[in-house]
Amino acid sequence: MMRCCPLCVEPTTAPYHRDRRRDYYQCATCKLVFVPPEQHLSAAAEKAEYDKHQNSPHDTGYRRFLGRLFTPLLAKLEPNARGLDFGSGPGPTLSVMFAEQGHPMAIYDLFYAPDASVLTQIYDFITATEVVEHLAQPGKVLTQLADQLSPGGYLGLMTKRVTSPEAFARWHYISDPTHISFFSEETFRWWAQKNSLVVEFPGPDTVILHKTLT
Repeated sequence: MMRCCPLCVEPTTAPYHRDRRRDYYQCATCKLVFVPPEQHLSAAAEKAEYDKHQNSPHDTGYRRFLGRLFTPLLAKLEPNARGLDFGSGPGPTLSVMFAEQGHPMAIYDLFYAPDASVLTQIYDFITATEVVEHLAQPGKVLTQLADQLSPGGYLGLMTKRVTSPEAFARWHYISDPTHISFFSEETFRWWAQKNSLVVEFPGPDTVILHKTLT
């Protein structure tokens, strides 16, 4: 059965890992590791998993966790830069943190804030924290977000990265049934080059992509 990569749509993929519940394939082109569509949760089952999350802007530990992206991205923004938090979850927090620093943010979440009108606007920066690993069509979504950036804008992502097949086999991250797309540094570099973005890695699970002015 031919399995096209959900990031770059290339057909050359190969088995990468298998556990008791799922299969994982890797794309030969962009190196994305992914779970095949027939093994994804239903939308209802996926939302039931997210409903268990207890994130809140009043949780200092959660703020500290988000700080891994918030701090390096904040340092790059012009005053009053306007942002979008994509995949804001049941307890939007990053948007509150940026608003406290004078950067108003719209929010979007398929399940908790499904106002699609915010996806038709242009932003100075967009964040997606712990989102891309949940995407069935990461290529389509990331291209859409890049298109929503103004020239000079930033796309900030948080997701844990694939390092090796050996580490992958022991990785707690794959035990979450909502995690279906797994990026490596090589994958992000490939995608950035393909979309004419400059990529940097402020930390082991953070990525900032810059839409340059030229």
